[in-house]
Amino acid sequence: MTARILVVDDVPANTRLMEARLTADYYQTRSAQDGLSAISLAKSWQPDLILLDIMMPGMDGYECCKRLKEDPATLHIPVVMVTALSEPDERLRGLEAGADDFLTKPVDFHTLMARVRSLARLKRLLDEWRARGETVRALGLATERMVPPSVAGARALVVDDWDVSARELQEALAKEKIVAGWARDDAEALQLSSAVPFDLIVLSLSMTLDDPLWLASQLRAADATQNVPMLMIADPEHLDRLLRGFDLGANDWVLRPVDANEFRVRARNQIRRKFYQDRLRADLGHALSMALTDPLTGLYNQRYLMRHLRGLLANNQPAGLAVLMIDVDHFKQVNDEFGHEAGDRALCAIADTLRAHTRVFDSLARYGGEEFAAILPGTTADEARAVGERLREAVAESVIVTMPGRSCRLTVSVGIAYTARDDVSPEILLRDADRALYDAKREGRNQVRMAA
Repeated sequence: MTARILVVDDVPANTRLMEARLTADYYQTRSAQDGLSAISLAKSWQPDLILLDIMMPGMDGYECCKRLKEDPATLHIPVVMVTALSEPDERLRGLEAGADDFLTKPVDFHTLMARVRSLARLKRLLDEWRARGETVRALGLATERMVPPSVAGARALVVDDWDVSARELQEALAKEKIVAGWARDDAEALQLSSAVPFDLIVLSLSMTLDDPLWLASQLRAADATQNVPMLMIADPEHLDRLLRGFDLGANDWVLRPVDANEFRVRARNQIRRKFYQDRLRADLGHALSMALTDPLTGLYNQRYLMRHLRGLLANNQPAGLAVLMIDVDHFKQVNDEFGHEAGDRALCAIADTLRAHTRVFDSLARYGGEEFAAILPGTTADEARAVGERLREAVAESVIVTMPGRSCRLTVSVGIAYTARDDVSPEILLRDADRALYDAKREGRNQVRMAA
């Protein structure tokens, strides 16, 4: 998998060396020599990863990373800080600025490439969700702009067979108010992770009784945990396990002896990224729901009704299928007497009544205005007529509260089209049901009529 990588370093020799290594592995590269140029290029080129030096004139790497992560146009781009500074405080400062990783010069090339592959995969995934989010926003269905969320109350699972290490990791997470469970082996980890929706899995690669890499592969394959970030804890001599862990889908790492502050920041960053992805997924789900349902009544809308009806007819239903068109009689009088807000309440009440008197596999939709439609698969003509009568009677017997202290009764007219064939079109069925509805209206309303 190729990717676009932006190399930021004020020393040309360093830039050329890094670009040569990346190009040899078929990555596309561009370079910048200072923070302002890096920010500008990141916005216009939209790289999949930024390798950022810290020690630069003017704006240093910390400030550059902070600005990248504060800008909605670049906050999703992973940043790896590459520097000669190796003190824990410097690493912590970089992570606090929003860096996704921190590599110390001279950089081990195998470790660098493992991180490049892992973070590039993550970036592509986020790009996909962001593209869907842009569609949601274009439709005017997105929620408010997301601010960095608190991780308090998030749930983590620590997988480690060394009791002392596990307790230290739990205590570090507790300082972020992250609730951490503990599993001592593969079986316990798989059982807990399938039962509890965790926001982070912390996996020790030093486990002796079980194979932590096998567990990592199982967690990535399971539906419940395939999108949960995984943070690996490794001894320095287990570099090969660490690299293999990234290939299996792990997201981050900490070497022993574990610096508690660095571990906390890495855990917090991973959980926040998961929350960000969850939010994009939720916005998309909300948009899809809005695209298929009527926002007032919660019933399906006409678009969904047509697609669903077309699908039922194309699937060669073994029994007959009926379409009911249901129109509220004299509904304009409700709006004129009580106002449109009361009219909306009346429509919601009627929708609830219709929903309560149909089967779970029947489909109800608000067809438009005060008109509803129902699709009844697997039914006979007599059964469809009986359903129409049941719905008509249920609405007529309902007392609809239009405003405090005032109520009214309404009736509906129902037209039914029925078919036992699979070669009829949705448009014909809806047309016939609508004509039957017109007959019911013409003959006095509050009636059910079958199409001829």
